[in-house]
Amino acid sequence: MSDSVIVVNADGPETRVALIENGILSELFIERDRERGTVGNVYKGKVLRVLPGMQAAFVDIGEEKAAFLYAGDIAVSGATEARTTDDDDDDEAIPRRSGKQQEISELVRPGQEILVQVVKDPISSKGARITTYISLPGRNVVFMPTVSHIGISRRIASERDRKRLRKLIDQMRPQGAGFIVRTVAEHASNGQVRGDMDYLLRLWSNIKVNERMHRAPVLLYRDLNLMLRVVRDHLSPELDRVIVDDRAEHERLVRFVSAFMPDYADKIELYSGREPIFDGYGIEQEIDRALERKVGLKSGGSLIFDQGEALTAIDVNTGKFVGAKGKTLEETITQTNLEAAGEIAEQLRLRNLGGLVIIDFIDMDKESNRRKVYRKLQDALRRDRAKAHITKISEMGLVEMSRKRTRESLLRGLTATCETCKGKGYTKSASTMVYEILREIRREAPHMTGDTVIIHVSPSVADAMKGVELPAVDHMVKRVQKGIDVQARKDFHIEHFEIRSRTTMRD
Repeated sequence: MSDSVIVVNADGPETRVALIENGILSELFIERDRERGTVGNVYKGKVLRVLPGMQAAFVDIGEEKAAFLYAGDIAVSGATEARTTDDDDDDEAIPRRSGKQQEISELVRPGQEILVQVVKDPISSKGARITTYISLPGRNVVFMPTVSHIGISRRIASERDRKRLRKLIDQMRPQGAGFIVRTVAEHASNGQVRGDMDYLLRLWSNIKVNERMHRAPVLLYRDLNLMLRVVRDHLSPELDRVIVDDRAEHERLVRFVSAFMPDYADKIELYSGREPIFDGYGIEQEIDRALERKVGLKSGGSLIFDQGEALTAIDVNTGKFVGAKGKTLEETITQTNLEAAGEIAEQLRLRNLGGLVIIDFIDMDKESNRRKVYRKLQDALRRDRAKAHITKISEMGLVEMSRKRTRESLLRGLTATCETCKGKGYTKSASTMVYEILREIRREAPHMTGDTVIIHVSPSVADAMKGVELPAVDHMVKRVQKGIDVQARKDFHIEHFEIRSRTTMRD
């Protein structure tokens, strides 16, 4: 198997794209035909409500939930040159207005129609986040029609290439518009960059024509599908090949790469294996592993992931790892933490965990060892395209970090709330339910007319009431002076029960 490859599974109702780097599954992207994401889409929206207290507005873009627009994401004609928050990123450029921020009520009003672009898909109960700073990404450049700005990726180290690209962009960009030059443009010819710019300028012209022709809310432009986006952003000299399991999508990709990245056209292959492509590359089992709460380390230690609404907690455990012969406890712990740091960086990318992350490393006594683990985590995170900020390891072994949230996490995207526990992650024990039922009998018994209480419960609770908890049941019989008839119901959840009374017929 190639060390670095993009694997595309597109022969079903969903498209899955796996990025394998150095033989390791680094990122997984999933797009379902009926649930295609909206990031990058351009809409003509209608302002529904303006919220001065939040400096934001709700905008109807024609999707299920109203989109959210912050005051800082609204372009103002005649404003000073905007700054970009991500000049050094390869994948996006989100401009933000410089200078003093105006009140939201001065920028938009209810009923107003505005041109917006989605920068974040809806997450949980929140609608999409939108901006009026439109950015249209190409292979080598990102076009920003509403911002007078030229940005060069900081990852382009050569000053000669930076000057060449800046001059080239300045020659072609329209007045008042701007471009961000992406890292891959460092090795692109002037003709390739011009071709990119020309395509994006024509695309923007078409969007503006559609805007004049339609009333809000309406979708004016849909971004490339998942496969083309991932290939556009990740195909590079370091990548060995892109392999696709669907003939039609393979042909589509060949046309796209031949048009925009002809130097890489020979890297596109059609999968010919008999087994499903993700099985052939061992990806399915890696996906299952990425959904588990516990991730084993090669040394025998483990990571425990607890993903909540506000933050994700990661706990590092030594597990079965007792260290090599002759090693001290401090050395054993440090070795486990070093291995954990690398695995955590990989899991953050694969699981797409965003927001606040707390890592609880095993306590280390020596400051030098804490610095060593911190540096390992820093180095491992450099391969992550999502921006991350981390604090130094505290004396208690804690690291606070934030990672840019770009889309729904893998767990939330592929799983649903458990029907048994309703998302709690646990159910009450059989004994707890017995005591809860007996307390309910005590409350209701004085109001019951019959001489027997009938209880319908789950089989496990019934077994407890007739077994280990029988003394407690007998005590309640004496207390309420009524018989208790326990009946098991196979269709009952362990926390569900029903109580009613029955009058015993006497001769």
